[in-house]
Amino acid sequence: MTATDLPGYEPRRGKVRDIYDLGDHVLLVASDRLSAFDWVLPTAIPDKGRVLTQLSRFWFDRLDAAAPVAHHLVTCDVAEMLLPPGADLERLAGRSMLCRKTRVVPFECVARGYLSGSGWKEYQTNGAVCGVELPPGLVESDRLPEPIFTPATKAEVGAHDENVAFDRMQSDLGAELASQLREATLAIYAAGAEHAATCGLLIADTKFEFGQTPDGELLLIDELLTPDSSRFWPADVYQPGGPQPSFDKQFVRDWLLASDWDRESPPPALPGDIVEKTRAKYVEAYERLTGDAFAWR
Repeated sequence: MTATDLPGYEPRRGKVRDIYDLGDHVLLVASDRLSAFDWVLPTAIPDKGRVLTQLSRFWFDRLDAAAPVAHHLVTCDVAEMLLPPGADLERLAGRSMLCRKTRVVPFECVARGYLSGSGWKEYQTNGAVCGVELPPGLVESDRLPEPIFTPATKAEVGAHDENVAFDRMQSDLGAELASQLREATLAIYAAGAEHAATCGLLIADTKFEFGQTPDGELLLIDELLTPDSSRFWPADVYQPGGPQPSFDKQFVRDWLLASDWDRESPPPALPGDIVEKTRAKYVEAYERLTGDAFAWR
C-alpha cells in the first residue's frame, strides 16, 4: 500500500504516514512507502507499514509504566475508531493508530548509545556530537561511555534534518521544556535498550517525537523504536571499528549507493530481491523484539 484514503478527509502525507485530522483525534496510517537519502522511493516494501504500527503498539504498551511521559496512542483496533462510512477497514487494519491530537515539538529527540551514522561523521571532525564532547580515540560503532541526547531540527519531506546542540533547543523551546525532552528521551531509550538486550539486540540510536496537548501536557507521539527510527544491531556479532549489520533499510541504502543514481534526480525502482530482503529484516526485528510471529504474511 503506497497511499491511503478515508472518505470525506484529505490526508497530510509524510514520508511514510498519511495523517488524517478527525477533530479531537488524529488517525495515523503507516503506508509501505520507503524513504532513503531524503527521497521517497518508487518501490514499496510489502507489510512495512504494519510492522511499524504493530511494533510501535508493542513498545507503547510495554513502556507505558517506564516512560516519564504519557503517549498519544488510543487504539490500533479499527473497529473501535468510529471511522466514516465507506472506510475500507480491511486495508486500514494493522497499519492504523488513532491518537490524541497534539502540537508537535519541532525537534527530533535523538538518543545515542553507540557512535554511528551522522554522529560518527561529526565526531571525526570535531570530537563531539551536537556539542557533546566525547573521549578521544573512539572508533566507528563504539559504545559510548553513557547514552547522549542529540536533538535535530525537523525537516519537511525532501529535506534533511539538521543536528543541533542542546543550547539551540533551549533557546527555541525554553530551558524547562528542553530539559524535560532530554530526560524523557534518555529514560525511554534506556528502557527500550534494556528489553532489546534480552532479545539479543543492541539499540545503537533512536529518535523520538513529542507533542503537547492544548493544556500543555507533553506526550510521546508518532512511532516508537522501529527499524525506521532506530538502528538495531545483533549483539552476537557486534564488533566496533566499522559499520554493523542492522535490521532496517540498509539493503536499500547499499544498493542505491552501488547504483549509478546521482541522488539529485528521482531514485530508481528497487529489484525484487532487495525488496524481499528488506521486508524480511523488518519482520525479523518485529519477531525478535516482541516474541510473536508477524500476523500478516
